[in-house]
Amino acid sequence: MELKKSPKADLNLKRTLYFQIGLCAALACTLIAFNWREGDGEAASLGTLKMDDLTEMEIPQTEQKVTPPPPPPPPTLEIVADEEVIEEDEVSSTEVTQETKIEIPVQVQMEEEVASEPEIFTVVEEMPSFPGGDQELLKFMAENTKYPPLARENGLQGIVVVTFVVDERGRIDKVQVLRGIGGGCDEEAIRVVKSMPQWKSGKQRGMPVRVQYNLPFRFTLR
Repeated sequence: MELKKSPKADLNLKRTLYFQIGLCAALACTLIAFNWREGDGEAASLGTLKMDDLTEMEIPQTEQKVTPPPPPPPPTLEIVADEEVIEEDEVSSTEVTQETKIEIPVQVQMEEEVASEPEIFTVVEEMPSFPGGDQELLKFMAENTKYPPLARENGLQGIVVVTFVVDERGRIDKVQVLRGIGGGCDEEAIRVVKSMPQWKSGKQRGMPVRVQYNLPFRFTLR
């Protein structure tokens, strides 16, 4: 005759529950094993780093200081004995008297001479004139002017203008060609002007002055 157990005493009914309890216990042990730390279980603290505790390091300067050169030695003083007498020739005299002559440089003298040269006028109240007037001037030019052979051979003709200065005494000065044609005509006109007699000087406010005068020479072949 088979014996039957009471349903309450059957352990097979609680097998699933025990299996779940055992599984949870195993998981718990596994977790504890992984999280296990030696010591008291508190995380070690490394502390906080304070910047104030760091000591500042000074960088030494590498610039080289230039040493200034030594000062020059002081001038030596020559001590002269009390009995030594300095000759009078060695001391230059700066005294100026009425008899003292002052030498003026040559350049200054030349500048003063140039500045003191009388003014040359071009137009004055009374112009300079040839002795006897303009008719005598034209007659003198016609009688004394010779046609240059070179200009005649080359057929050169035209007007040569000569400029010159009649000074306070009526003398002719600074003769030069103002406009020329060449072929020897310029030189012939200058020669004729220089051979003229003394003119009557020009006047400005009743005083004789230096006057510049222009005179044309006409060279024409016939």
